[in-house]
Amino acid sequence: MKTAILMMAHGSRIPQANDAAREVAKMVQEITGFEIVEVSFREMHEPNIQHGIDTCVNRGAERILLMPYFLFMGAHVLHDLPEEIEEAQKRHPGLVMEMGPHLGVHRKLAEVESERIGEALDSLGWR
Repeated sequence: MKTAILMMAHGSRIPQANDAAREVAKMVQEITGFEIVEVSFREMHEPNIQHGIDTCVNRGAERILLMPYFLFMGAHVLHDLPEEIEEAQKRHPGLVMEMGPHLGVHRKLAEVESERIGEALDSLGWR
């Protein structure tokens, strides 16, 4: 059964922010080796989540793991994203779709933040 990964980000009016999500999706594809890794946006940018799901299906996905690219659990993660999945299920009744966890609290995020702190300290000449 062909599996797709759909990263669901918030979306921004700032194009570079959306491009960053696309770059992360490319890295995820390289790291995981999944053939189908797409990114979609909840608000303000295309492709929206429905289009992202349709793209996965059009690329041959029989099941989709929808991954919230959200740091914190909020209304989008708790309510809006599950509603998006329900809406897509009406168009694709045989498609298996499950939502994975949001980014949340993870040691690797703390490691990234620590690296960024070091970069800032160095650029300011504070260490």
